[in-house]
Amino acid sequence: MQGLILALALSLGLTLALEAGFFLLLGQFRNAGGLFFFAQRPHGEAGSLHRGKGSTHRGKGPTYYAKDLLLVVLVNVITNPVVVLLYWLAAAYTEWNAIIILIPLELFAVLFEGCYYKKYGKGFKRPYLFSAAANMFSFWMGMLIQSII
Repeated sequence: MQGLILALALSLGLTLALEAGFFLLLGQFRNAGGLFFFAQRPHGEAGSLHRGKGSTHRGKGPTYYAKDLLLVVLVNVITNPVVVLLYWLAAAYTEWNAIIILIPLELFAVLFEGCYYKKYGKGFKRPYLFSAAANMFSFWMGMLIQSII
């Protein structure tokens, strides 16, 4: 039981660090004019294509950016423990191949997170693509870290 709790805590901590870092890295590129296929400036922000009357973001600076970062953290706090726990249970009580277990769980995480990015995010141009890229980044970085340890 302690092993499971430790695995859940380590996985969540690592995922939060990697996916928040991925978001921040993309934000730096976005501010420099690149990687607009993942993120966009909200209405009214300097450089936005939408700067008309009624913009809710005019003059608020990077507030939307902080809220989107918080959203990345919150959706991962929801999805990561579920995915890790279901993986551990399936691996322990079935004889299924790890890939057969991982693919549906990761797809669930991507779709769930993408749905929340689309509904509540302000700076996600392609929320499902961002979710898939962030999850692939954190998954492969986690695999790399595991191979080193």
